[in-house]
Amino acid sequence: MKDDIFFEDALSDEWSKDFDIAEVEFSNKPFFYILIFISFFILIFFIRIIFLNFFSDNEFISRAEINSGKKELILPPRGIIYDRNGKILAENKLSYEALLDINEFIKNDNLKDITLKNIKSILGIDETDVLNLINEKMSLNLTSPIVLKSNLSSDELIKLNTLNLKTIKIQNNYLRFYPDGEIFSSVIGYVGLPSKEDLEYRPYLTNQIFTGKAGIEFQYDKDLVGSPGIILNKRDALGKILLSQKIQDPQPGKNLTLTIDAEFQKFIFNKTKEHLELLGRKAGGVIVINPQNGEVLSMISFPTYDNNIFVNYNKDQILKILNNKDLPLFNRIISGKYAPGSTIKPLVGIAALAENIISPTKTIFSPGYLDVPNPYNPDQPNRFLDWRYQGNVNLYSAIAQSSNVYFYEVGGGFGDIRGLGIYKLIEWWKKFGLGSKTQIDLPGETDGFLPTPEWHKKTFKKPWLLGNTYNVSIGQGDLGISPIQLINYIGAIANDGKLLRPHLLKNDQIQILNDLSYLKNEINEVKKGMVQTVTSPLGSAYLLVDLPISIAGKTGTAQIQQNKAENAFFVGFAPVENPQIAVLVFVENAKQGSLNALPIAKEIFRWFYENRIKK
Repeated sequence: MKDDIFFEDALSDEWSKDFDIAEVEFSNKPFFYILIFISFFILIFFIRIIFLNFFSDNEFISRAEINSGKKELILPPRGIIYDRNGKILAENKLSYEALLDINEFIKNDNLKDITLKNIKSILGIDETDVLNLINEKMSLNLTSPIVLKSNLSSDELIKLNTLNLKTIKIQNNYLRFYPDGEIFSSVIGYVGLPSKEDLEYRPYLTNQIFTGKAGIEFQYDKDLVGSPGIILNKRDALGKILLSQKIQDPQPGKNLTLTIDAEFQKFIFNKTKEHLELLGRKAGGVIVINPQNGEVLSMISFPTYDNNIFVNYNKDQILKILNNKDLPLFNRIISGKYAPGSTIKPLVGIAALAENIISPTKTIFSPGYLDVPNPYNPDQPNRFLDWRYQGNVNLYSAIAQSSNVYFYEVGGGFGDIRGLGIYKLIEWWKKFGLGSKTQIDLPGETDGFLPTPEWHKKTFKKPWLLGNTYNVSIGQGDLGISPIQLINYIGAIANDGKLLRPHLLKNDQIQILNDLSYLKNEINEVKKGMVQTVTSPLGSAYLLVDLPISIAGKTGTAQIQQNKAENAFFVGFAPVENPQIAVLVFVENAKQGSLNALPIAKEIFRWFYENRIKK
């Protein structure tokens, strides 16, 4: 072996032959592990970028606003609501409101306590409530100002301005105002600041703009609300505004014209309220429609409420309304379900004529009751009462005098009259829109309830009996109809068979829900009975006979509270030759049945003739 090895020698094959050297192939595993390690970090890097850009953008936008600038809203005026003749039903008044600047509140710890204390002492809002509002906003990644109170008094305005706190701002806003709030609240509804749910499900809203909560204000909120203008304020690190730039002009909300006749509604409101007070009653309602086009001329649900209370956020008065057992916020016209009583009889008459159950002149004798044989005890027949002795009545006099026995037999059958039966009754109820929504442009409409033998057996564990059919044939029992459905079917009789969609937004469109004009002959026969209801001395609405306008009508009394109380109804239309209005009046828990509804109806027809026809 050589003692000294030089570099050149090490490269020589001659030198290396003295060593036993084996070439070993390197493994790829280390490089594979390194590649996985690098790929993992690259993947984490890209995931983080995606997360920051798509999932945390609001958070960082909010931080950026806090640090460098923020957007201020220029609030738009809400659309004005007019009646059919141009009278204002809902408008705006410029007011001042107090805002809590969340950005300033978050970053200025030294201002938090003094801010909360002053909000409590000046505006009367508890610290806990303010903190809850802040937490709710932050949970939605929102840092726009919180409206603490609208319509500030001059005293509150002076005190807040004197504080000169960065956290509390004063802003101009348009406060909703209802000139005759209580009279039109059943239709107009009211507005308020948007809730968390409003912001989630109605994305066109911002949290500083009043939004519709009920009635027309809710139904057409998207049209009425408008869109805010935006001012972008750029600030330095010390919070000093460097640049203020308007980047979007406010867009006022769209004005709406309703079908409501404000003068007519005011008259109806005053007369109905006066009559209810005389009766010692609080609940009921009136609706008047034009049966030729479905326009709603008047709608009032009693008791009413002043919708300005919700705009001004008078907490005590709001709680008083919410806790009122008479439910003033409940619109009985569209949301209530009532047994219609004898007001259902014209519809049953049309069905019986169309199904050849009777002819208009066929007479049925009513001694004041109907005895149905009892197969289990022949000596004790089942007795179904009429409200008085009627004698022989045909279709016309049966409608006019509201004979129960006549419609028991026509609806359920007796003797040689086979009757419609429950399934045919249901079929005809549906033809005239009962049991389904009229699609009126208001929120909260009920579809009513039509009882079936299957439902009855499932609910009461008993089969449907003939007596059940008798009851619903005269509008009693489990039949539940909304007043808007009831007047709509009467409107279809008035216009010779077109069931129209009632509506409150004024336009020239007529929407037919069901064309029943092929029943014109049957409808005309029923109309004769409804005219006799007013003109015959024995008619149940004879009180209206001296009016200077021809009227077709029907009264109804529905038993409630296990026959311990009654709801009073009147439905009718005028003039008979060319109907321009169809009227429904009802009084809950009436003292004298249908007689309690007639004086209100009489005043309505008289006013309409003198002020809208005679003129």
